[in-house]
Amino acid sequence: MTVMLSGFADEISPDPREQLATLATESITHLELRSAWSVSVADLTGAQLAEFRAMLADAGVAVSAIGSPIGKIPVGAPIGPELDRMRRVAATARELGTTIVRVFSFFIPAGEPPGRYRAQVIDRMAALAEIAAGQGLVLAHENEKEIFGDTPGRCTDLITAVNSPALRATFDAANFVQCGVRPFSEAYGPLRPHLVYLQVKDALAATGEVVPAGRGDGQMRETLAALRDSGFAGVMSLEPHLARAGRHGGFSGPEGFTLAARSLKLILNELGISWR
Repeated sequence: MTVMLSGFADEISPDPREQLATLATESITHLELRSAWSVSVADLTGAQLAEFRAMLADAGVAVSAIGSPIGKIPVGAPIGPELDRMRRVAATARELGTTIVRVFSFFIPAGEPPGRYRAQVIDRMAALAEIAAGQGLVLAHENEKEIFGDTPGRCTDLITAVNSPALRATFDAANFVQCGVRPFSEAYGPLRPHLVYLQVKDALAATGEVVPAGRGDGQMRETLAALRDSGFAGVMSLEPHLARAGRHGGFSGPEGFTLAARSLKLILNELGISWR
């Protein structure tokens, strides 16, 4: 089995040149685009996109996915602007040659039962998936703290209820740990049929602190071994969050990103999983 390694290069630096230099040092030939020059992928101008694309071509780096912020808004916020933002992100994905766009399923008001918002979330995600399907894209839903799809049950419920080939899952072990879920024991089985992508970060259950792969309670070895045995041939995207982790992203710096990359490669080598 061979997997593709990628990563959120904006965790290295806001400057794409520094991003690409660190990726080259680690022989990583793909990146997940969340931001460049501290500008969200949803807000990049045509000129910025053209410049970024030229840098990628010069470096021989491809885009594995768009790490979009779509759905990372309150469930009660107007949906019209978010659908417009989805259309812009879809156009960016097509321009950069990727078919995968990471999305979220809306923040639920603190203290309220997520089930109260189930129908509303399903309607909204179906509308986003319809836009994606029309552009030949797949939305990879990430399990994020405090959104509707933060537990394995709600993630699978959402995907099966929308029932679109344009809505699938990405798997974030650290986020599950921070929600009190054991990622492999409780989440891998239900989500595996829907899994198209993997966000790689680990976390400590006691504190929620994000740590390199294999150093926390994210059951990374068990999950990666199961993916190997099931023939997974998708993307493993580093999202280290080692220097700073927040609601709308994280940062690691070149050293932190390199540590995260080497920690993942160590596990892949132990498990006999080749990467490119």
